[in-house]
Amino acid sequence: QVQLVESGGGLVQAGGSLRLSCTVSGSIFSINAMGWYRQAPGKQRELVATITSGGSTNYADSVKDRFTISRDNAKSTVYLQMNSLKPEDTAVYYCNADITQYASYFWGKGTLVTVSS
Repeated sequence: QVQLVESGGGLVQAGGSLRLSCTVSGSIFSINAMGWYRQAPGKQRELVATITSGGSTNYADSVKDRFTISRDNAKSTVYLQMNSLKPEDTAVYYCNADITQYASYFWGKGTLVTVSS
């Protein structure tokens, strides 16, 4: 059983910072790409950032130069450092991981980020 557990969400004022973490647990040998997605109220889930096992990253235009994705392969953990937060960043943030031996993506349950103006 594979589980992804996110943490680090909360309430922050505009211009502030938060760091999200997501740890993968269970019977896994290796993880390919990992990523963060978000879903704001009334909107579809959207990509925020992804990172490959080799460290290559990809960002949505809306978060470039503000957010940084990183991972610690030894800890099976992916991070999202969010700086200069804006009210429009308010959403539930979900972690996603491509687990090698299952050839499938797994999702966490999400963590809420609220940015007040």
